[in-house]
Amino acid sequence: MLAMRVSVLGAGSWGTTVASLCAGGQPTLLWARNPDVADGINKDHVNPAYVSEFHLPAKLRATADLAEAATDCDLLIVGVPTSSFRSVLGEVRPYLRPWIPVVSLSKGLEQDTLERMTQIVKQELPGHPAAALTGPNLAREIMAGQAAASVIATEDLAVATAIQRVLGRGRFRVYLNHDVIGCEMGGALKNVIAIAAGIGQGLGVGDNTRAMVITRGLAEITRIGVAMGAEPATFAGLAGMGDLMATCLSPHSRNRLVGERLGQGRSLPQILEELHMVAEGVGTAAVVLDLADRLGLDLPICRVIHGVVTGAVSPSSAYRGLTPAGHEADPG
Repeated sequence: MLAMRVSVLGAGSWGTTVASLCAGGQPTLLWARNPDVADGINKDHVNPAYVSEFHLPAKLRATADLAEAATDCDLLIVGVPTSSFRSVLGEVRPYLRPWIPVVSLSKGLEQDTLERMTQIVKQELPGHPAAALTGPNLAREIMAGQAAASVIATEDLAVATAIQRVLGRGRFRVYLNHDVIGCEMGGALKNVIAIAAGIGQGLGVGDNTRAMVITRGLAEITRIGVAMGAEPATFAGLAGMGDLMATCLSPHSRNRLVGERLGQGRSLPQILEELHMVAEGVGTAAVVLDLADRLGLDLPICRVIHGVVTGAVSPSSAYRGLTPAGHEADPG
């Protein structure tokens, strides 16, 4: 079988990790917006800006030329932040051959339209099969060779099977799921709940309290996902509970880290400036509230976290507000 040429757009920690996985079995080209990052990958086989402690496969090539990355690929994987997702797809449109599958790595919602990334793929690249890769995937653990699993979500399971063969490598397993809405909503909304969990860590609350918030957060994610057409079972799997647990508990999670520093009394602008990476949960907090209002849903944790990131609510008072009322039913 002929090798599938893969291009990954976005040389952040997760884009670099996925490109490294693909390079183990396929010719892979990684697009970096910064030419110095591309040079570092090609010359020294390290990404000087992200996951710099890991040696990258010698076969992995990088480029700062978007046209070069898109022109000859058989599979396009997009790992840029949600804020630039649509514009990058618009830039690659003239170079991409027809029918090439497009996989989103980006976990979030577009702020103006409230749309998921696969919806944007279908709008900007009509005729291209759209898929999402999501799950409990912390880049540094996967780069270190630790076992992990993810989900490739698309309505076309034949396309999903082909992508599965490309992405599955070593201890990294990829499972198929047809519930695209559920998988993408789980990946986007867990970032908001991770900020809540991080605030609890920063405030020094107990594990019982954080477990309560995480569990109630999963109920909110499921509630809005199902209202949008997702299947409830999706949120009990890798794309739901699995991703939520990893993001809420891991010290490598940037959204949890944002919450922790907020809980310690740091200001959000200072935190984001020091982070040097995008924490999608900050922007998603506002988007999910717009969605909830349109659907007539009550999402108290997401609403409180939106208040924290906008400065309307202090982290300490947020945790008082996150205590569930006694009359509510257990979501489990």
